[in-house]
Amino acid sequence: MKKICVMTGTRAEYGLLKPLIKKIEDDRELELKIVATGMHLSQEFGLTYREIEQDGFEIAERNEMLLSSDTPNGITKSVGLGMIGFADIFTRLMPDMVVILGDRYEMLAAAAAAMIHRIPIAHIHGGELTLGAVDDAFRHSITKMSALHFASTEAYRRRIIQLGEQPDSVFCVGALGVENIKTQKWMDREELTESIGFPLDQPYVMVAFHPVTLEKNTAEGQFGNVLQALEAFSEYHIIFTKANADTDGRVINQMIERYAAENRDRAAAFESLGMIRYLSALQYCEMVIGNSSSGIIEAPSFHIPTVNIGNRQEGRVRGRSVIDCSCAAEEIIGAVHKAQEMKKNGALLSEGNPYEGVETSSRILQVIKERLAGGLDVKKRFYDIE
Repeated sequence: MKKICVMTGTRAEYGLLKPLIKKIEDDRELELKIVATGMHLSQEFGLTYREIEQDGFEIAERNEMLLSSDTPNGITKSVGLGMIGFADIFTRLMPDMVVILGDRYEMLAAAAAAMIHRIPIAHIHGGELTLGAVDDAFRHSITKMSALHFASTEAYRRRIIQLGEQPDSVFCVGALGVENIKTQKWMDREELTESIGFPLDQPYVMVAFHPVTLEKNTAEGQFGNVLQALEAFSEYHIIFTKANADTDGRVINQMIERYAAENRDRAAAFESLGMIRYLSALQYCEMVIGNSSSGIIEAPSFHIPTVNIGNRQEGRVRGRSVIDCSCAAEEIIGAVHKAQEMKKNGALLSEGNPYEGVETSSRILQVIKERLAGGLDVKKRFYDIE
């Protein structure tokens, strides 16, 4: 049996990986090893490793790496702690392949440790751009350490090749999050209301805002403008999902907590809704507001508009349902009005999602098995386009 080690450090990442994890577990030729790290193991971020266990999966290893600091100094030290932990974990497990999704610093530490251990990496969601975040450089760095690449659009597949990866190692498979939307059974509105303890009988919006990590000390001002803009739409209830463990993420979370406490009749805040509850809430909402990738990748499949604020997601492929605006309160208000008009006119009902693939998790698993059977090597040749 081939031992496949799946890395996960956040609630959102695990939700995306879940169908692939299940297929690996069910495959008789593979042995699943889940490694939980980062926010999963943090009380502050909801101890979301418990969601993995509640889904019936066994966590093979835990890597405590998250310091109680969201400063650049603290996060840099977290990366160092992560590498130390992954060094021991990979020495114990010695997997045949490590599966990494995305671009966070936890995954950068995991990729570097796996590379030094000469363990092939399968990287999901490479080739993308998020020009406002340090994640952009982390993602491309992970690409250069990976042996297999699973891109969510054809544009991203081409960019991975542009980075020097051999074309026969790069596959356009669509986004796992979109596959989840197509295959999962969602909660109805009444069931969701009971589960989250917040009434959904009024129109509501989903708000997810994260720090722009390539800017210094802008989180408080930018999110203050978001809250100011929301005050112009008293007809909406608000569901906040809190920011990740990034630089200045705690500033945003404190502002969310304060706003929700002062507006209990119309706002609720959650460290983690989990995949089922989050996507169930997404299907009934009026729009997504913020700068999260879910508004660009998953929301279009529900034919709802996204108000994408600032430049954190600049560079991503996006459909017509995504309305870009600056962080100025008046521009956010204008973008929300535009989103209201699009929804009212049914303008998005026939719009497709550029991130949609065909049986994404099955395709990823098939390629992994085929390449492992043929003897996958961490040694790579640089592919020159010219």
